Amino acid sequence: MGTIKENIAVINAQKEEIAMRTGKKGEDVLLVAVTKTRSADEINEAIDAGITDIGENKVQEILDKYDDVKPVRWHMIGHLQTNKVKYIIDKVSLIHSVDSLHLAEEIDRRAEAAGITMDVLIQVNAAMEESKFGVSTEETGAVIEAVLEKCPHIKVRGLMSIAPYAEDPEEIRDYFRQVHELYNRYAAYRHSRSDFKYLSMGMSNDFEVAMEEGSNLIRVGTAIFGTRNYQSMV
Repeated sequence: MGTIKENIAVINAQKEEIAMRTGKKGEDVLLVAVTKTRSADEINEAIDAGITDIGENKVQEILDKYDDVKPVRWHMIGHLQTNKVKYIIDKVSLIHSVDSLHLAEEIDRRAEAAGITMDVLIQVNAAMEESKFGVSTEETGAVIEAVLEKCPHIKVRGLMSIAPYAEDPEEIRDYFRQVHELYNRYAAYRHSRSDFKYLSMGMSNDFEVAMEEGSNLIRVGTAIFGTRNYQSMV
């Protein structure tokens, strides 16, 4: 591993090369740096190296770091409990992990109180892994429609998915493909608060395959910062 700056440069070069192969531009694919367990100093180093968006898995980490991190767009990418929505509603620009109408309704209530419209992604669990959250591919359309009907302070901006871990990312290509097909289907949905922009798929070990299958937002942590030191967070 190189420095944070060097690692970001490598990932951006990879992103550019993959995008060119798939008929896109590298700038059309948003790199979100995943900063779970990372210090504010490390995050600021990444921002200095050009990172504009960071993703956190836990509400508490957003709250702990928020005031010490330079101006940046925050993404909530982990499972979000309804009782914690109130703490981040005015801090994040995009919530990736909406996995139920119940959660969406709480986000809607808090967004109304804050006087904002919150951008969200619907999390799809294409592999239906018990260890992961998200709606099934069959339920996705119904959840989108229910959110649009009942949550006037939410804008649905696309879909997010976490594929099963595989040593060989080719083994999970089909999951990315399924979610991309859903994305294309519901991106055509005509509604004032359905404005699909983001297909959030792919992490450090599989973002190449995810991009080949249509992802335009990749969530990368380890390839930027190195292996996480969970002990440091205890």
